[in-house]
Amino acid sequence: MQFKDCIVAVSTSLRAGYAVENAFLESRTDMKLLYGENSMIYKELEWIRRGLVLNIPITELLLDFAVRSGCEDILQFAQVQVIAKKNGGDLSKILQESADTIGRKIDAMQEIHTVLSGRRMEQKVMKLMPFGIIGYISLCYPGYFDALYGNLFGMAIMSVCLLIYLTAYLLGDHILTRIADELA
Repeated sequence: MQFKDCIVAVSTSLRAGYAVENAFLESRTDMKLLYGENSMIYKELEWIRRGLVLNIPITELLLDFAVRSGCEDILQFAQVQVIAKKNGGDLSKILQESADTIGRKIDAMQEIHTVLSGRRMEQKVMKLMPFGIIGYISLCYPGYFDALYGNLFGMAIMSVCLLIYLTAYLLGDHILTRIADELA
């Protein structure tokens, strides 16, 4: 998320006419305001600033940042910048397009996580709902469940219902866990 905000700030600076190196330097100020001096992105941008002072090319600094971060998006972003620099492409335009692509990807992932969180909440409510209904009916209408629990046939039906409920409970947990694991 911090990287996305950084790239958006860099992209904005590029649209304002800054060179790529200066856009990264300018984004440092924005990240300091957003996340503070102790944030990971600010520290990385400070590292990039120091490298630029030592005349290390921005592409090398971005690749180093990508390797240290271990983030696939940052690595892809850095690789695109290296290729653009080697092939003589319009680095600012490519950087803007890369930033937009990464931003859309991160936004999509955030939306998926939001939907997944909503589904988890729905699942928690649905897990408790049968017990709430049974408790309500037992309190308001005593004797209502006597036909179900007072004979062997009723107990067998309710046992099957309990097994179906437990299966649905475990299956729901398994599905949501697999989805969350695949997104991580």
